[in-house]
Amino acid sequence: MKRFYISVYTLCTVLSVYAQETQVLWQKDIKSSTQDFLSQVTTTIDQQYLITGSSIQANSQQPGANDQKQNNGYDYHLIKLNQRGEEVWEKYFGGKNHDFLSATVNTQEGGFLLAGTSYSSKGLDKKEDSKGGSDIWLIRINEFGDELWQKTMGGTSDEEARAVIQTTDFGFFVAGNVATLRQAQDSKGYGSKDVLVVRLDKNGRELSQLIVGGKGLDEVEKMIPTMDGGALLGIYSRSNTGGSKKTENYGEGDYWIIKLNKDGKVEWEKNFGGKGDDHIRTLAFTSTGYLIGGESRSERSGNKSIGIEEGTDLWLISLNERGEEIWQKSYNFKNRDVLMGMSVIGGKQEDGNGKSKGILLGGYTQAEGRIESDDETFWMLYLDQNGNEQWRKHVKGESRKREERLSDIKLNRDSSIILAGTSAEELGKENWKIVKLGDSQLDQLIEKQDIKIYPNPVSDYTYVEIGFDFKEADIVMYDMGGRQVQSLKTRNKVTKMNTQALIQGVYIISVKTDTNKTANAKVIKK
Repeated sequence: MKRFYISVYTLCTVLSVYAQETQVLWQKDIKSSTQDFLSQVTTTIDQQYLITGSSIQANSQQPGANDQKQNNGYDYHLIKLNQRGEEVWEKYFGGKNHDFLSATVNTQEGGFLLAGTSYSSKGLDKKEDSKGGSDIWLIRINEFGDELWQKTMGGTSDEEARAVIQTTDFGFFVAGNVATLRQAQDSKGYGSKDVLVVRLDKNGRELSQLIVGGKGLDEVEKMIPTMDGGALLGIYSRSNTGGSKKTENYGEGDYWIIKLNKDGKVEWEKNFGGKGDDHIRTLAFTSTGYLIGGESRSERSGNKSIGIEEGTDLWLISLNERGEEIWQKSYNFKNRDVLMGMSVIGGKQEDGNGKSKGILLGGYTQAEGRIESDDETFWMLYLDQNGNEQWRKHVKGESRKREERLSDIKLNRDSSIILAGTSAEELGKENWKIVKLGDSQLDQLIEKQDIKIYPNPVSDYTYVEIGFDFKEADIVMYDMGGRQVQSLKTRNKVTKMNTQALIQGVYIISVKTDTNKTANAKVIKK
């Protein structure tokens, strides 16, 4: 994890000074007496928030504790918050040793798939034996945090989970790294560390497995689903050709991009880099293909056509759907710039069609060589669809009293931003801190709809998203004959409706708020 020295409290208090358009909507502090790790914040399909990471349960540290559901190691730790930052539920999953939750995806059915690294054998919540070393441990849960199924994957080498996505057929791709042990009889690796990709159906049955890598070290950093049911992998590569790798590295570390088809087979691969170290961080869809983002220490060299200004620059590459370069750009905040998140506004990223309007980058800057005199800086950078900078804003910390680490950034459909990280008065006692920000500039960029229905067509459940402000609303569903088939009240921007009992056909959903605003939309039951 990267250090983030701005306390979230300090960030909140100075926002009005450095970015008048930005305001704190709410802040949630989750206390702990141990060193907790926060890995991700996942925006759920109904616009709530699942905070995931790893913690040692408090009761397991108490003398005389005799709870058979606990151990002295790290467990998967999940907390679901509603749209107002209030806790909905909290869950732990763990075996008898350390288990670290690293990646989460919300499923189209409303639940989640958790992917992490387990050092535990069978026992407590873990239902399968260890495969040897560390394994990838998957747990599928519903929207209430109840387990649906779990699976342990690995061999005698050490495997670690890094990314998980759901595909268009409701199955999953899980990506991680495998540290190859040459003496292991089941070793299928190529270098010191390779990338493992496993394809599963929606019930956790393994459909295919793939290992990719060169003769050196390769680590997967990010994976996103593609429109054709496949996956795009972003890999930090320190390998030249050899093994399964067909593209040569240009420098110390390169961006290695691999496109997999829906069957989990390599469709194409590309390498991007200069002579220095270039570290990929994130991927996103655009209306023209894909956007690749990370940090670069390379001057103009290799296939990098842009130099660096100072320290580490942000380096973005736009690709078409065949992996061919459209443009590349770099951006600088004069120190070590770390890219934490990237969101494409408009286009395929949001609704599967249309033209991308712009790109929002979020991250922080670490002052290299001037740690004593300069605090770190959280920033936002907005670009047009061609990568041209439109505006930037940042917040400078004023206090170094607490250890701070920013773990994740998410841009929500309502134009709000979630910052998730840890803070502590002293090392080893990290608390989770979640802050929701509103920004007037972003609010103007994101197109609002009075009512949005998804998925549509629907099978078992649909979600009704109300675009205007209200305190309470009535949602009524009618059939095409005008008969009311369902009615409920809500205070949430997004509300789940059960459509399992409906017969096939077209229905009308009508919304009326306490502010006398109304909206209607059609929904099709498959």
